[in-house]
Amino acid sequence: MPNKVLPRFKPDPIPAINPVPEVMAEGALLRVYEETKVGLGVPWMGVVAMSFAQYPKFYQRLWSALEPIALSSAFGDACAVLRQTAEAQANELGPTTIVPRLGALGYTSQNLAEINDCVEIFDGGNMPYLLMAALARLLLEGHHWTGEGQVGSVSAPVQPPSRPVLMEEHHADPTLGAVYGDIKKVLGLPFVNTDYRALARWPSYFALAWQELRPAIADPRYEGAVTAVHQRCVDLARDLPNATGLTPEALREAAEQDAVSGEVLSVVQLFQWLLPGLAVNVSFLKAQVSDHT
Repeated sequence: MPNKVLPRFKPDPIPAINPVPEVMAEGALLRVYEETKVGLGVPWMGVVAMSFAQYPKFYQRLWSALEPIALSSAFGDACAVLRQTAEAQANELGPTTIVPRLGALGYTSQNLAEINDCVEIFDGGNMPYLLMAALARLLLEGHHWTGEGQVGSVSAPVQPPSRPVLMEEHHADPTLGAVYGDIKKVLGLPFVNTDYRALARWPSYFALAWQELRPAIADPRYEGAVTAVHQRCVDLARDLPNATGLTPEALREAAEQDAVSGEVLSVVQLFQWLLPGLAVNVSFLKAQVSDHT
């Protein structure tokens, strides 16, 4: 019987991931992407979901269990609690406003509102992806999804807002490229998450925001903050209603049809490890600009 506690775990070595960017997705994969975005109510495919979708039988089995609850009040309430947790933990790290310095660089109130809106997309929109990754890891590691709570009311799907503009790594000039390189070094990852690439649409803002966030990641309190989000996410995921009765055995069987044993689990573990930290980081970035009005 697996332990009730699910410790934070970063696979070593980090597995290779091969996500197909949204702009390059076609046919069945594009349909999967659109279903996921509408189902989760988000305007972008996170790297986590794109990486999971490269294992089609695994992802289809996972998504078929998530889709019936994704628009439910139970899922929405879990996302809201998780977001509150991430924001509270980020605030413990002492973020300070960078609005005056942005003003000195020429940023207008409209510019700051646009940045704040972009941060808001990810501050809330990351939560469904955290729950998705937590459920995938729990099941692949043999934990039964025993949530018996009520699904509650279910909202009709709505088309998410427009996808944020991304500054891809190959778009970056040397200055922004150095920021991206530093992010990968500090976070110990071989890629730059969508959140950062979207906020880098305003390069001078993002360089300043990262400069202020970087020391917080080195703060001794940071790991505790991220671990708190991780554990809250795991607890919330366990308690979600298992509307289709998905079992560990069924999800493992699907994963084994896509890849050699352990490959899918390693990818899942990577994202389940990194996403709580991403949530804390984005909440920290939000606090930096949230008082611009």
